[in-house]
Amino acid sequence: MLLIHGVRSVLNAAKNKEDGRSRWEMALAERRNKNIATVVLANKNARIAWSILSRGEAYRVAA
Repeated sequence: MLLIHGVRSVLNAAKNKEDGRSRWEMALAERRNKNIATVVLANKNARIAWSILSRGEAYRVAA
């Protein structure tokens, strides 16, 4: 549930940004229902967090 609320906040903030990730997130929300896009992005964040925690690694931003 906390991941869902976090993604909703990110999507609201992404409306005013022009970086690549924000544009991708907004395009996803426009292609799909905003609620579905929220769950998709929360799932993506959960998978990233699980991968980092299970391997004991530090987060590396993709190039």
